[in-house]
Amino acid sequence: MAERDSNYDYDLFVIGAGSGGVRAARMSSSNGARVAIAEERFLGGTCVNIGCVPKKLFTYAAHVPDEIEDAAGYGWSVGERSFDWKTLVANKNAEIERLNGIYAKLLDGAGVTLYRARAKLIDAHRIDVGGEMVTAERILIATGGKPNRPSEPGQEYGVVSDDMFYLDELPKRAIVAGGGYIAVEFAGILNGLGVETVQLYRGDLFLRGFDRDVREHLAGEMRKKGVDLRFNAIIEKTEKREDGTLVAHLSGGETVETDLILYAIGRSPNTEGLGLEEAGVAVNDKGAISVDDDYSTSVPNIYAIGDVIDRVALTPVAIGEGMVFAFNTYNGESRKMDYRDIPSAVFSNPPIGTVGLSEEEAVAEYGAVDVYLSEFRPMKHTMSGSDERVLMKLLVDVATDRVVGLHMVGPDAGEIAQGFGVALRANATKAEFDSTVGIHPTSAEEFVTMREPTRRASAKSEAAE
Repeated sequence: MAERDSNYDYDLFVIGAGSGGVRAARMSSSNGARVAIAEERFLGGTCVNIGCVPKKLFTYAAHVPDEIEDAAGYGWSVGERSFDWKTLVANKNAEIERLNGIYAKLLDGAGVTLYRARAKLIDAHRIDVGGEMVTAERILIATGGKPNRPSEPGQEYGVVSDDMFYLDELPKRAIVAGGGYIAVEFAGILNGLGVETVQLYRGDLFLRGFDRDVREHLAGEMRKKGVDLRFNAIIEKTEKREDGTLVAHLSGGETVETDLILYAIGRSPNTEGLGLEEAGVAVNDKGAISVDDDYSTSVPNIYAIGDVIDRVALTPVAIGEGMVFAFNTYNGESRKMDYRDIPSAVFSNPPIGTVGLSEEEAVAEYGAVDVYLSEFRPMKHTMSGSDERVLMKLLVDVATDRVVGLHMVGPDAGEIAQGFGVALRANATKAEFDSTVGIHPTSAEEFVTMREPTRRASAKSEAAE
């Protein structure tokens, strides 16, 4: 347990009140530390305000048209319908304000001093907080990430993900540039809300790093829903006409007229203007703060967690890192963050749920894996008339029979992957999956009823292909 030095204003000063920073501050305070936290924008960080929470709310809205269409097969007649963007945004804003209030109460209840100002390091122990100098024995940086912008001519006419939650109007046409999960999610949202949507990606298939079958299946489903996916294509320049129309000039020589361009081309650690250089805090070649397993930086009393260290950019991971820091530093524990088998979801349309390794990763790590693959029309759509199909996939290490990867594309994929995440963390074998009684009729039961492998994948077989 760390000893306290009363010569400082605080035992711990946290820069950034996102999910990770708030949890670290609260837990450190609960373990007896004098803690302050600074935030210049909003409490809860990207996730609560301009990330996963409002994005999920928008996703719910985008799925409503599908539900209305599906209703006819079940005997429901739906009359005239309309969508009002301003109502969605206003209701979303009210929910975000509510969550900000909850975060403020949590900090106050934990005895954490909140500074609503920008914080910048002066040196290893001094912080400039909105013009006021405070001192701290330890400093924790949890400033998260920020969206990247491109450099091509006309990029200033486009927006980034932060802007999407506060658009004055919903465009009639949109281009989403990018192939990561944020790009895929917003393409689904815009398309679901009736926007004529084009998604561009520089590679041959989006969602690099995800399982290949998952990527291919989602691409097919998105195209069926009307998203114009164009791979091996980028915007080289954008022009703006007098009437506000944007003209995107693509790498293949064609042009696309649109009303909005969203650049979702990745995120970078949010370190600009933090005073890292002045304090002697080292960053890596990606601009992320370099830390060890205890989240200590090159300066012994300065720490960092969350997206700013660019390990696993997920809110629950940042929270977990904050817990490790707080309990190790102020309660004498020796916790370690385990990054193995972290479940995740992409709230695309349809959504992805995944835990463990992709087929490519599993082959690289284990040499030979049995692949169980199932694609089917879910029960709901036998009467709805929809041609949407579900994909489920298991990867099993041949040598140990352990399930090392689980992937799904389809309704409730995130909810289902979360439950199976426990099984993979517990090193469940395929035999244990087989011995588990399924819940019938559900889509999830498919994961415990796959009996025969579709194929065996190995480094040798991949080389042959």
